[in-house]
Parts: sequence; C-alpha cells; structure tokens
Amino acid sequence: MRALIISDIHSNLEALQAVLAAAPQHDVVWNLGDVVGYGANPNEVIDRVRPLGQVFVRGNHDRACSGLNGLEDFNPIAGRAARWTRCVLSAEHTDWLRKIPAGPIMPDGPQVSCAHGSLLDEDEYVTTVRDAWGPLHDAETRINFFGHTHLQGGFATNGHEWFRLHPKYGSRDEAEEFEMPLRENGRYLINPGSVGQPRDGDWRAAFAIYDDVLMTVTFCRVPYEVQLAQSRIIEAGLPDRLAARLREGR
Repeated sequence: MRALIISDIHSNLEALQAVLAAAPQHDVVWNLGDVVGYGANPNEVIDRVRPLGQVFVRGNHDRACSGLNGLEDFNPIAGRAARWTRCVLSAEHTDWLRKIPAGPIMPDGPQVSCAHGSLLDEDEYVTTVRDAWGPLHDAETRINFFGHTHLQGGFATNGHEWFRLHPKYGSRDEAEEFEMPLRENGRYLINPGSVGQPRDGDWRAAFAIYDDVLMTVTFCRVPYEVQLAQSRIIEAGLPDRLAARLREGR
C-alpha cells in the first residue's frame, strides 16, 4: 500500500494542484489537517480534497475557520485570515470542516497513526527532539505522521538514541524527492511538510509518500504557480504578508 500524505494546504489551490499532478501512483490519501486558513481559495480547495479519500484529521485552522474555536490564540494576521475565511466559506463546507475528526487516528491498522500536531495535544507543535520525546515515548504506533509546524522532516529513535530527520535536496526550483528507509527497530514522527505554506526556507509545495511494502517514506517538493497564489491573496484583500511569505518559504 502506498499512501500520499498531505498537510497544511491552507487554501492554496495552486500548490495543491501541483502536488496532485506530481504525486506518484498511490492507493490512498491521508490528510493531516489545516485544509483552510491563510490562502484565498478555501471553497475550491475543499472541493478538490473531499473526493480524495476518507482519512482526514482536523487542524487548528479548520476548527477556527468553521467557528468551532475562537481566535484568541491566533496572531493578528492569522486571525484576520480566519475571519475572512469564515465569511466566504459555503455552509456545506463549514459543516464538513466541523465534522473532521480530531487526531490521532489509525488509518492502516496498529502500526501507523495520523495527527495534526503532537500525538498528545492536537495544538502542540513538535519542532525539537525534546518535543518529540513524550509523543514517541507514549505512542501506541511505531510510525506516526503529523503536520502543524510546516517543517518537512521529523524525528526518530531506536530506544537509545534520538535523531532529527532532514530530507536533503539539491535544488530550490525543480521537483525533487528524498527516499528514507524505515528501520524495523525505529519509532518515527514524520512530517510531510506543508502543501500551501512551507516554513522551512523552501518555497516549493511539500508532501510525502509512505510505502508499507518497501517500508520507506519519500519526501517530495514540487514548484507551483506561486505568483498566481500570491495575486489571489492580494485580490481577496488578505494581508500582504501572507502573499510575500509564500515565495520566502517562511
């Protein structure tokens, strides 16, 4: 079984279309949340992702933009984007967002879990080995996928040593992939990166492929029409910073 793993699309239609066009053959799609927020095409993105499968985990922006949560924990730019998204979302799409389950969920038996943030708290960021220790120590599953940070890579342990996972690429303008074997004695927290708003210094849309036969995760990056995504944000009246950061990858 091969799973296409996507996360943090954030209403970026151009990035999503590029990912779906570039993704190699796969059997299922696992979506780790934050389908909406920040970008200018929330309805179009939801229309595109809903038919892709049944495995969805809610993100904090999915909750906020559908009215399940307030905006007290959002910075001013994120809050403004969430309020705008609430206004433009269709009633059907708002209802769909509200029904996305919280993670972690196990889409493929007892070996794999999917969450948005930490396995211990869906809103918690996992950015350091210290952050990863608790979730991996307590996880019932060996291979765990998460999003939320917009940083592609992750963490691993063999029970004695801890490792940070960094895919290595040679370009910042072309499609690339980095294959990582999953060792039998390893436990993993793996982030496919953000489709629509990467924050690891690489502007290209990010995703991953998990293969449970070869026991590999392949990290992928693909360029997309970033200028079109930026122009849509500006035309929608959203903060200019949300457009500028797309090209910066920050």
